[in-house]
Amino acid sequence: MSATTLPSHARVVIVGGGVMGVGLAYHLGHEGWGADTVLLEKAELTSGSTWHAAGQITHSTSSFGLGKCVDYNIGLYSGALEAETGQAVTWHGCGSFRLAYTEDEMDWLRHTLSVGRALGFNIELVSPARVAELHPFYNLDGVLGALHTPDDGHVDPTNVTMSMAAGARAKGVRIVRRCRATNITQDTNGEWIVQTEQGTIRCEHVVNAGGTYARQMGEWSGLQLPMTSMTHHYFVTDEVPQFRELDRELPVIRDDKKVSGYIRMEQNKGLIGIYEKANPNTVWEDHCPWEAENELFDADYDRVMPWLEESLNRMPIFADLGITRDVHGAISHPPDGNPLIGPAPGVRNYWCCCGTQIGIGWGPGLTRELARWMVHGAADISMRDYDPRRFGSYATKEWQVVKAKEDYCLRHEIPFPHFNRLAGRPVKPSPLHDILKAKGAVHEEVYGFERPRWFARPGVAQHDHYSFRRTPVDAMVSAEVAAVRSAAGIMDVTAFTKVEVSGPNAYALLDRLTANRMPQKTGAITLTHMLNRRGRIELETTIVRMADDRFYLVCAAFFEQRLLDHLTQHKTSEDVTFTALSDSWSALSLNGPMSRDILAACTDAPLDNATFRWLSAQQIRIAGHTVWALRMSYAGELGWELHMPNAACVDVYTALFSAGTPLGLTDYGSFAMNAMRMEKGFKGASELTNEVTLVEADVLRFARQDKTFLGSDATFNTDPKWICAYLEIEPDGDIDGHGGEAVLHNGVVVGSTASVAFGPTVGKILAFAYITPSAAQSGTDLQVMIHGAPRPARVLAEPAYDPQSLLPRTDVRQEAAQ
Repeated sequence: MSATTLPSHARVVIVGGGVMGVGLAYHLGHEGWGADTVLLEKAELTSGSTWHAAGQITHSTSSFGLGKCVDYNIGLYSGALEAETGQAVTWHGCGSFRLAYTEDEMDWLRHTLSVGRALGFNIELVSPARVAELHPFYNLDGVLGALHTPDDGHVDPTNVTMSMAAGARAKGVRIVRRCRATNITQDTNGEWIVQTEQGTIRCEHVVNAGGTYARQMGEWSGLQLPMTSMTHHYFVTDEVPQFRELDRELPVIRDDKKVSGYIRMEQNKGLIGIYEKANPNTVWEDHCPWEAENELFDADYDRVMPWLEESLNRMPIFADLGITRDVHGAISHPPDGNPLIGPAPGVRNYWCCCGTQIGIGWGPGLTRELARWMVHGAADISMRDYDPRRFGSYATKEWQVVKAKEDYCLRHEIPFPHFNRLAGRPVKPSPLHDILKAKGAVHEEVYGFERPRWFARPGVAQHDHYSFRRTPVDAMVSAEVAAVRSAAGIMDVTAFTKVEVSGPNAYALLDRLTANRMPQKTGAITLTHMLNRRGRIELETTIVRMADDRFYLVCAAFFEQRLLDHLTQHKTSEDVTFTALSDSWSALSLNGPMSRDILAACTDAPLDNATFRWLSAQQIRIAGHTVWALRMSYAGELGWELHMPNAACVDVYTALFSAGTPLGLTDYGSFAMNAMRMEKGFKGASELTNEVTLVEADVLRFARQDKTFLGSDATFNTDPKWICAYLEIEPDGDIDGHGGEAVLHNGVVVGSTASVAFGPTVGKILAFAYITPSAAQSGTDLQVMIHGAPRPARVLAEPAYDPQSLLPRTDVRQEAAQ
């Protein structure tokens, strides 16, 4: 029994005492909430998945946000934490190599190097000779090169967690061990009630840091938190005679192709970790037994043998040694591999800190951001990839298992740009899915929906072609863009979030939650942003006024639950109803100079500029169905979005395509849409994140200074630390960039790219980049690290295509032709 008694109330109760729960307690203490935070652990700290972790951590990551986390973690482990708490963490700063055997792997390492430069990492691409110099025992046959990250290492998982626990206690956090939570419910007053074996504690905020128990804990509160327990092996050999003679520890080797894992020293022994690429193993699919403590499973040598044998081939000095210890433990895997860090869907003040497959490597940095989110209202890195609300009700238990197995097998595969995970699909096909697939569509999954990416043409296989370089897909995308620009294109955009806000107080609620002026007349359209109290961007949305008391909101697919939560949690006494229409309504986007002619052939409604103005909406009839037509265009052309009940979608699409075929109408997908928005200088989801304000995103023109809205004080009274600049990058060969690359001014890093794409209409590589304000002035010459090497770049003052935005508003090309 813990000596710490259970209080009756707290501001925060964290349930779970692994590296994630303890890390959050530590960082809440540093953010000022320590004295009113309680952590509950059913057994001893680290007795779940944390204690059996191998404990490696590396700067080798292509994720900009995650890179910030791992850099913080390494700094914490390598000295800061022990200096603060006086408790040893057993840091081994041996460095590491990630090997490449193919040109695709080399391209991955070059991109990772470009991202690492933006983050200021000590990182370099080296030859096999350099690997052999620092690690003379590894068989480098077939190795082309390696990424060397000399500041990497590994740490004792228990020691580092205990040290953070000491730091948390020093900040006032109470840690109660041997106190199992048995239920978590919410009272009518909003308080959370945590029932435990030692009594009940009430709190304002509850945190699920339950590790392998997190999913079943979520069910207590009616929540579906997607994750599955997968088992992972690592093996420790007998003592290695050659290691006794070393005067330093060998670097960790990450060999994704041959070993599908990692090899390092464990004192004078060898340690081999394997993520097998076939037949991964799940456990506890229904629930993790509460009596489990320091749980391990018998080794399954048959499952991992091909990679274990290859590890002995790669480290011949291990070949004649025995295995003294096998560690086969359970780790949580979410469907996409990213942890669940942030608010649970549909409830207030229930936070997820779970689903983390690499807790030691990622945990402290992510829990620091979660603590900032809880205390201050926003994290300081983009949390979109980790937000638990990125999944919807489609994420059933059966689907979770399928996706977790897929993720496990991809753990040591090349993370190609736009990698399309195909297992467990389709989940939510649109009414047009089969029709478009038959026409060559390659779909991607967004919030469960199937959305067309691009369309295969004769001679190009109907599947994704993965590379860090240009592929045959780029030619298909360029053809789609050309068709939209010269004639017309149609895209299935059913995946958009579609929410109706109605009621006597709908206008008042939306007005105080949006930065721009609300649409004043029925049929008016406004593009606006919703912010948090720090003035950071929660989401961008289009608002259509359908009636005096009814508004239609459209935004990116993965924001549906985030939008609903934002509306619900900021509603006070207003009489307002929120209705999610995403699953029951479809949408099509029709763009291009011939779009008016095509639409006119399918409706009796007048479509001229005077009758149907830019940024206005009307109900029109197409193919016998009533459709909401929104005159707007993400492609930057004359165009409409057409929104309708699902039952109308096929008929409307068929009518439009029949009328449009003689005029050059073509299907297009999200890749072409992205290229066109980059040509037009339209910022998207990669630019508009919780990291930035409207000023920093350079979208202040969408905010009104004559109104008060959530986050307005921070919007107008905070100096920007960076600015989103629009860049042109000099082309060089067949590599364009993928986002996250370092941006330099006079050889000094001043920021990083957010989005990069080739604009086929203008023949330029275009990018958005967050850089220091002094470097963001138009005309400034910069360099962008593409593929590990600097490329000349320049800040543009206006969009590369139709800079005055005349085409969507006035259709000047048709007017000139007449």
